[in-house]
Amino acid sequence: MIPTNQVYMAELLDKMYRNSKEAIFFIGNEGKIMAMNPAAENIIDIEIIEQMYSNKEVSICQTCVGYTNEEAMISCLNCYLANPEEDFSSFQVYFNTKDLGVVPYAASYHTIDELQGIHVFMLLDLTKQFKTQEMLYRSNMTKYVIKAQEDERKRISRELHDSVAQELLSSLVDLRVLKYMNVDEVVLNKLQQTEASLTRLLEEIRHLSVELRPASLDDLGLEAAFRSHFKWVEKNYGFLVRFSSELSSARYNNEIETVVYRICQEAILNALKYANTDEVHVTLFESQGKLQLVVRDEGSGFNLNSRDVKGTGLGLFGMRERTELVHGQLMMRSEIDQGTVIHLSIPVSPNE
Repeated sequence: MIPTNQVYMAELLDKMYRNSKEAIFFIGNEGKIMAMNPAAENIIDIEIIEQMYSNKEVSICQTCVGYTNEEAMISCLNCYLANPEEDFSSFQVYFNTKDLGVVPYAASYHTIDELQGIHVFMLLDLTKQFKTQEMLYRSNMTKYVIKAQEDERKRISRELHDSVAQELLSSLVDLRVLKYMNVDEVVLNKLQQTEASLTRLLEEIRHLSVELRPASLDDLGLEAAFRSHFKWVEKNYGFLVRFSSELSSARYNNEIETVVYRICQEAILNALKYANTDEVHVTLFESQGKLQLVVRDEGSGFNLNSRDVKGTGLGLFGMRERTELVHGQLMMRSEIDQGTVIHLSIPVSPNE
């Protein structure tokens, strides 16, 4: 133990009392406030402070709203003032402050002079911790929701591909066999029409399966999934995607690959719908420990600060939300008639 004299110790305790960020109250019988430090004065209404310093009896109950116990979030049942012999070394209490309204605090209530019934009551503001917990909860909930969506997409996609599409294909084979049997012209024409309809339906189901969740993303990785998707976009919309990648067969964890794929998918869809251009450039590479995706078009562009958003604006919100889940950065640059650039950067560990 470090030796020290009583005077120096008293100075240290006085400095702690005056400079502490915790609100400190000395409380006597029946909750009467005997003294409080500057941090406590900052949260108590000025009228209560004036009453205290004019020797009027002021109880802590005038500003305390209640504390959290096993029965209620805010309660005065079995109050810490009435039951000081119980363990109130750490609990949560709510105070009606002069500027911020009712605020939650981490509190401790100790007896320091049993003969005179004097207690010390200390409060630490929990607002910041509650906001941090709320952000963490929101982030985790968003992550769980997106994961559940992707899992369900994957399940439905596999079901469409392995069950529905296979059944349709089997029916098509049977129809094609019937065409070569002895049937009259009317029946043959009807078979051909039905075959054409089933072929279109099969293509739509395969497309829906890929849109929900491309099997190549899970089996072969980002590069293969991108090439397949871009080929489909070009075939169906005549929209050219100039793709370059330096990843080769590199793989990343499922969450990162899903985020990159979905953001690129959304960026290309936006360019297709709003950019008034017939091509877009996509670059995928890894640099300085980060996976980088750049989607660039030379279309009409838009004003990033404008409130007049094309579409719902939910696509951009979803892109940012997904980026936050993998601790990445999403940068967007656009000017009228100068095109748009979307740059996604995600930190990846060496073993990925």
